[in-house]
Amino acid sequence: MNSKLEKIEENTATLEIEVSEEQFEKGVQKAYKKNVGRFNIPGFRKGKAPRAIIERHYGEAIFYEDAINEVCPDAYQQAVDQHNLQPVDQPELDIVQIEKGKPFIFKAMVTVKPEVTLGDYKGIQVEKKEYPVTDEDVDKELESMRNANARMVTVEDRPAKKDDMVIIDYKGFVGEEQFDGGTAENQTLVLGSGQFIPGFEDQLIGAKAGDSVEVNVTFPEDYQAEHLAGKEAVFKVDVKETKEKELPDLDDEFAKDVSEFDTLEELKGDIRVKLEERATHRAKHETEDEVIKKVTELSEIDIPEVMIEKQIDSMVRDFEIQLMYQGIKLDDYLSYTNKSKEDFKADLEDAATERVRIQLTLEKISKVEGITETEEELDKEVEKLAETYKREDVEEFKNSLGEDELNYVKESIIIRKTIDFLVENAAVK
Repeated sequence: MNSKLEKIEENTATLEIEVSEEQFEKGVQKAYKKNVGRFNIPGFRKGKAPRAIIERHYGEAIFYEDAINEVCPDAYQQAVDQHNLQPVDQPELDIVQIEKGKPFIFKAMVTVKPEVTLGDYKGIQVEKKEYPVTDEDVDKELESMRNANARMVTVEDRPAKKDDMVIIDYKGFVGEEQFDGGTAENQTLVLGSGQFIPGFEDQLIGAKAGDSVEVNVTFPEDYQAEHLAGKEAVFKVDVKETKEKELPDLDDEFAKDVSEFDTLEELKGDIRVKLEERATHRAKHETEDEVIKKVTELSEIDIPEVMIEKQIDSMVRDFEIQLMYQGIKLDDYLSYTNKSKEDFKADLEDAATERVRIQLTLEKISKVEGITETEEELDKEVEKLAETYKREDVEEFKNSLGEDELNYVKESIIIRKTIDFLVENAAVK
């Protein structure tokens, strides 16, 4: 195989690749063996006709298409490796010469990673992030724990107020007609939670168990059920029960019930430590984000459209998986939000472009600075993955990873080390 790089401009490389006559002949022979069973030639049993007879009958080019599919991928990859190209999309192939007794020649046009011109990425000025933990923060966390461990008790001696839970039956009407989906029995509703459409919960404040209330509302214009959007409706509501939240006392007994600590002071101390760890983590990541943003802004990159499109597709797939865990399909989500898939993807374009810019910038810096992974770092990362996938034999797990998966792990390590390098070399005020 011989190849030459004809030109590379605007992120497009054009390769002329020559496959020897012998190599292409092997491809034609493989194509013949693969397809011989399809041919019915007079005087021969099906699948037994010699190649020369089939070519005489149908023309010598009969096996060329499959032969091209046989030889092109390897020849193309060799040419890419030879010229140290980094394709970001499938190539467009154009046949230059295909003739019996001559080398097979084709051109491959491929979009490659763009050149990145870095700015001065050392000494980036950023403000130091600090989030001191206060007593009020600890108290707020304790209050959240109290609410999580509260119990609901029935109240009978007062009207319902905000934050009470009511148990209701209701029927919904538009005009005189009862509408589908507007009926429920023994529905629990926390007043003020915003669970129902605007105005519904407010009109139940002041009601008591046994009361019947007419709730007048207007459905939002963007309501997911189109036949109700913007319509005025009346709900006939029967209040069956009212419950209030009873919070536990903040004392040592509470600490014992909700944690492994014996005293409230010990629990507070643990909460403070965890909040400080969270604050440190937040400050670290915000500093990293600011450094990365400023470094990326200094870089000059002409990003190929195909890279942005692939990033958008990746973001859509990730979002689709998140929805799946919530039991929601993407098509249903788009229907709820009144968006087409094209609109949804268009909304992601800026974020996708920024992600690609960041990735390319960090990759370039890692190469310039010679940042790479060590075998020890790779083993440690693989060990974490093995734990995540509950694989006890780490070595066996590592051997089960494909080349692409191992490369992804390596790239993750390099990117993380590059970010650490940039922060270490930043001027933090």
